[in-house]
Amino acid sequence: MAGTSTDASGLDRILTLEIARVTERAAVAAARLRGRGDEKAADQAAVDAMRSELNRLPIDGVVVIGEGERDEAPMLYIGEEVGNREGAKVDIALDPLEGTTICAKNLPNSLAVIAIAEKGSLLYAADVYMEKIAIGPGYPPNTVALDASPTDNIHAVARARGVHVSQVTACILDRPRHARLIEEVRATGAAISLIGDGDVAGIIHTTDPEQTGIHIYLGIGGAPEGVLAAAALRCIGGQMQGRLQLNTEEKLARAAKMGITDPRKIYTMEEMASGDVLFAATGVTDGNLLQGVRFTPDAIVTHTIVMRSSSRTVREIKARHQDLSKFD
Repeated sequence: MAGTSTDASGLDRILTLEIARVTERAAVAAARLRGRGDEKAADQAAVDAMRSELNRLPIDGVVVIGEGERDEAPMLYIGEEVGNREGAKVDIALDPLEGTTICAKNLPNSLAVIAIAEKGSLLYAADVYMEKIAIGPGYPPNTVALDASPTDNIHAVARARGVHVSQVTACILDRPRHARLIEEVRATGAAISLIGDGDVAGIIHTTDPEQTGIHIYLGIGGAPEGVLAAAALRCIGGQMQGRLQLNTEEKLARAAKMGITDPRKIYTMEEMASGDVLFAATGVTDGNLLQGVRFTPDAIVTHTIVMRSSSRTVREIKARHQDLSKFD
């Protein structure tokens, strides 16, 4: 394709910077509504903005993880074709506003998130729950396991780090379903950072514990968010496992439609996001890793992280946008 440089992976290098524009635009649209208490309005603004910018990209893309099935999501639904149809065929996982409640309440760690991978590289995860465990880079292989007890996993992380268990902090979604998990982790002597929403951010936080204070993520959250988080970890390094929670006939049927036949299968990070993967996230509200959107009289300031798995490149982009019309 003229004007782009494609390496052996099949993804155009230019996309590693162009996808930043996609999350920037969604983040700005959502940020205009943060703290207003209207989750639906903020989410819709982010969806509209992300879709508009996605369709400018030189890709022939299909949304494999999006806002939901076609009958429940008018835009960015699963199966929707996006891009200008002139570039590489790619799979896309996205969450235009990760942490809608967080944004509505103007709390930390709301993000606009997207992952792009070669066609067939992302797990077609049904919109169900997923049991997850994740740690960042620098650990021996198989340090943690989904089928091990939380106690064993916490102790494994402490041993690998060469520290006492009391110096390990686990990130867990603050949900009633996690009451026993929280009780067991606290019994080990480890600390817990409870989050109200946004487990993509929670998992990414394990990659930089010096800055975030998070060493391990545990618990049950959305399966689509699990695939997005796996895409990010593929780029940075780390370990992650996930198991879909297919506990009703309806969920089993939906999963089967997506080609999932083993309801108890444990997916590795590589099985959730394989091949060459690009990942981008822009802060909507201030957080541990990214600052939220800033509005000044003459500019909009955004903070974005862009990553690529094949090169293990992590770019941090602090952009000052002075042409405000592009966000209209």
